Amino acid sequence: MIKKILMGMLSLLLFVGCQTTTRVFDPDKPFHMDERYDYTDLKAVTEQMVRSIVANPPIVSRNDQPVIIVYGIDNRTNEHIDTKALTEKVRTALTQTHKVRFINEDQRKNIEKEIAYQSEGSVNPDTKIRLGRQIGANYMLTGAITSITKEEGRGIRLKERKVNYYKFNMELTSLETSIIEWSDEKEFAREVAKPFIGW
Repeated sequence: MIKKILMGMLSLLLFVGCQTTTRVFDPDKPFHMDERYDYTDLKAVTEQMVRSIVANPPIVSRNDQPVIIVYGIDNRTNEHIDTKALTEKVRTALTQTHKVRFINEDQRKNIEKEIAYQSEGSVNPDTKIRLGRQIGANYMLTGAITSITKEEGRGIRLKERKVNYYKFNMELTSLETSIIEWSDEKEFAREVAKPFIGW
């Protein structure tokens, strides 16, 4: 009898533990599942960098809308981090400030293809794009993500402790002078303690 009760309880625990649940989160509120980089960090980095770029020289001291080209963020961590998502989010937020404009470097091949098509004679000459009218960039936006992971040393304990430290750096370089005109960084560290026994 006791054996049947224990088997029933074990079956119930396995059934409840294996069920899939779904919850909706507000992406504007911080939420972390573990010590690794996540969407909350993506938002925090974007907000700080955009505020800093538009509030400091060279952008704040210009009366025009300087043109920026994005040459990406180097991932120097041991994690897979979608750096393209970070640059896209920064570019979108900066575009919405109406203080800068961006070269669409991702679409250059498609732009060349469309211009070549228009030059073949299939397009009304009054509406086709004229060559030599693309805008050159004033600045190049680049950056890097680095991380350090520290784990607690060996010993008798019930939990495994790990700390991940991240540093995000972005730079705005003048294409005319090669001078870094703006640079900023954001740092954060997150600790997680996981029990050795569990599933």
